[in-house]
Amino acid sequence: MSLLADVLTVLLNGLQQGAIFALLAVGLSIILGTLKFVNFAHGALYVVGTYTGLLVAHEIALTSGKLQSWGFTSLGLDLGFFAALVVVPLFVFVVGLGMERFVARPFYDRPDTDQILVTFGLAIVVQELFRILFGSNSLPFDQPAWAAGPIALPVVGNFSQWRLYVIAITAVLVLVVYALVEYTDFGLVVRAGTRDAEMVRLLGIKITRPYIVVFGIGAALAGVAGVVGGPLNVVNPTVGTDILVPAFLTVVIGGVGSIVGAVIGGVIFGLTTATLVAVAPAWSQIGLYAIAAVILLTRPQGILGNEEVAP
Repeated sequence: MSLLADVLTVLLNGLQQGAIFALLAVGLSIILGTLKFVNFAHGALYVVGTYTGLLVAHEIALTSGKLQSWGFTSLGLDLGFFAALVVVPLFVFVVGLGMERFVARPFYDRPDTDQILVTFGLAIVVQELFRILFGSNSLPFDQPAWAAGPIALPVVGNFSQWRLYVIAITAVLVLVVYALVEYTDFGLVVRAGTRDAEMVRLLGIKITRPYIVVFGIGAALAGVAGVVGGPLNVVNPTVGTDILVPAFLTVVIGGVGSIVGAVIGGVIFGLTTATLVAVAPAWSQIGLYAIAAVILLTRPQGILGNEEVAP
């Protein structure tokens, strides 16, 4: 394989990994930038999306966990991946609405530390619930049949079809969310509420309605990330915790509240991870934190963030 082919392969792998980071980061960013709420349970929404997608798309064999001890040897609807891509965002959107109403809203006026503690505690509860039900073993999440196997690309040669689909799905979803926030009346109310919520209320607009929808959208994006990332990563109860810190770093270096910044941060992290895995695997995780440190030292508010929302 030529040097150019190696470089392009690393680039595509980086874009795919960056796409997962971006989906999570966009949801985190709009919640943190709009509602000023630090949601450490965002990784738990990723877990919910992964397991829900797995159960909708496939029938899985249960080898451990409480469900198996109750007599369940297998579980799942086996409706296919398209069904999962429809059902999961809707389900996790509803979960997000409930989380905003009963978890986030009572803590909007509380310190960040309180928000972190309550959401991190919720994440641990979700993680342990899935561990009890399904066990600690990793479950297989097969790629959809219509995207399984390699595809021949010019110069690159064979490359995973599903990785390309992940990039495409992420691009479409991010563009839809960006258009919703930037070019609709709903987005105008949300952005106005971010700048001066009291003035919006004085104009007779119930700001809680768009807020709960924003939270639901952010949750749905995390759910989609869980579905599309499931076939590429392990599926176990701790996967949400593992991906939470990189997702937050993506938001911070991209700029809190900036959708474009979240995408840029995701691409930077994805390309960094793919490059280091290819040339120096032992440094792959260290590289993420090193880049985050450099960016935050030179631009504390992030690449496209505003100083008033800088961490």
